[in-house]
This record gives sequence, C-alpha cells and structure tokens, in this order.
Amino acid sequence: MRHTIALTTLVLMLLAGLLWTVDAGARAGGGGSSGSRGSRSYSAPVRPSPPSRPMAPAPSSLQPPAPQRSGWMSGLMGGIGGLLLGGLIGSMLFGGMGRGLFGGLGLIELLLIAGLTFFAFSYLRRRQQPEPARAGGYGTARGADVAPWQSRDQASSTAALELPAATSDPDRGVGLIRQMDSTFELARFASTASDLFFKVQAAWMMRDMGSVREVLTPEMHASLQAQCDRLRAEHRINRLENIAIRSADVTEAWQEGGRDFVTVGFLANVLDYTVDETGNQVIEGSRMEPVKFEEYWTFGRPVGPNSWKLSAIQQAP
Repeated sequence: MRHTIALTTLVLMLLAGLLWTVDAGARAGGGGSSGSRGSRSYSAPVRPSPPSRPMAPAPSSLQPPAPQRSGWMSGLMGGIGGLLLGGLIGSMLFGGMGRGLFGGLGLIELLLIAGLTFFAFSYLRRRQQPEPARAGGYGTARGADVAPWQSRDQASSTAALELPAATSDPDRGVGLIRQMDSTFELARFASTASDLFFKVQAAWMMRDMGSVREVLTPEMHASLQAQCDRLRAEHRINRLENIAIRSADVTEAWQEGGRDFVTVGFLANVLDYTVDETGNQVIEGSRMEPVKFEEYWTFGRPVGPNSWKLSAIQQAP
C-alpha cells in the first residue's frame, strides 16, 4: 500500500512538472510575467471593471401613489348612501311624517339636503388647503431643485444621489498624460496596443525579436529574445494561429519618475501549439483546439508625445 502511494505521488509530481513546462512555452512571454511596471511591478494588474449600471431609484420615487378608496369621496358616497337607506326605511315605517310643515318637503328630504350641503362645504374647504408632501415624490425623482416643503433629510438624500461618481484610476492617469500630450485618446491607444500585440506575437513565432526592437524597452527585448534563443536551442517553434482579440481595455494609467504608463488587458483566443523545426510533429498544444487567455500588457514612454514601448507582460490575477 505504501509503495502504491509513493508511486502515485511521484507520477503526479512528474505530471505537474510537464504541465508547467507546457505553460512556459506558450505565446510571447512564455505565458509568464516579465518586464517592469515601475512602482507597480510587484502588484497584480487591475482587471477591467464591468459596465456600470445606473442605480434604480426607490419605487416610491417613480410610481405615483395608488388611488385609494378611503377619502372624501368614499365618505361622501357612504354618507349619501346612509341617508338614502335611512330615508327608505323611514318612508316604509312612517309614511309622510313631517310633510306639509315645510312646504311639502318631508323630514327625509330635508336631511338629504342638509347632508349634501355639509359634505359639499367640507370638500371645498379641503381643496383650498395645501396637500401634505409625500416622501420621495416626483420632485425628488426628477432631480429638480429642493422644494420648500422638503425636509432637511430629504434634501440631503436627494443631493447625495446627484453627486458624480468618483474618478477612477485610469481617468486620473489619463488626465495627467493629457497635460503633456493633448492628443492622447483611450480608444486610439487601445487600437495601437492591439497592433503592437500582433507584431510582437509574429516576431515571437519567428524566434527573433529584432523586428520589434523599437517597440520594446531594452529590458523587455532582452527577456523575450532570451526565450526565443531557448526555443532555437531546443529546435522548437511556437505556432500562434487564428489569433482573435475578444477585448482590449485600458485598465490602468499613471505617471511616475517622468514617465507615462498605460496597461491594457487583452482577452484573446488562439491556436497555440509547439512543433519541431520540421513542422511535422506537434510537441505541445493542439492544432485544432483553441485556447483562451487573458494578459495585461503595460506600455511606457517619457512624459509627452513620445513613442510607446512595451515594458511588461503580466498574467491575469
């Protein structure tokens, strides 16, 4: 039994080592992290934020109050109904009691007239009085100015809802970058970063980073070229086919030490496999099964309208 456990453990260790080797030989950078991000070199890259959704206001702010049956109308109709019912019963029991005393009007008719007059005056008096405010009414929902009838607490809650969202880290960084380069735009930079992404991957497959030296920092060029030299020594070629970028989002932007830094998160699909130099034997990966990967590429430059260079590649946290 002990021999079986020891043998199983040894096999698992060997498999783990093989899997680590497979990951290290995949795409530009070997599927690992390298390069420099300034003071953020040892921090995990920031992942793209999900699209923000507007906060739904409270139901009472958008929906008018439901009509209620309890009120002056129901009271009026109830009073009239009661008088009519009482008149009907009185007519059945006492006939024409009180007729002729008031010019042909009986007691029941007089009671009806008095009741109608009372409720009519009550209704008019209520209409002249201001209607009390309801918490969370339409004035708050529309974001209009605070009405005189709003309490201090209601005005404070309305103002809190209308405060702008806090500025994110990329927004602050972009503002700093634009102080020295007014032409900088996020959409244009993401497009430029995508073009550099494809160029670097093509040079990686050629196992020669000389063609993209001008878009790499010296440190990044030395790191990638060393990995290409290792592939040549092992007589291997890493093939990257049908690369499809699913998203390219700027996740970080900042300045430090007189340099601009911008990080772009790439989510992509690719056929990633390694063959021998004859191209006939697949050593790692698959020619048929695409893989999905997420990487964060950081580009840097001296402050101002200068050329960007790839300075670091990080894997997803």
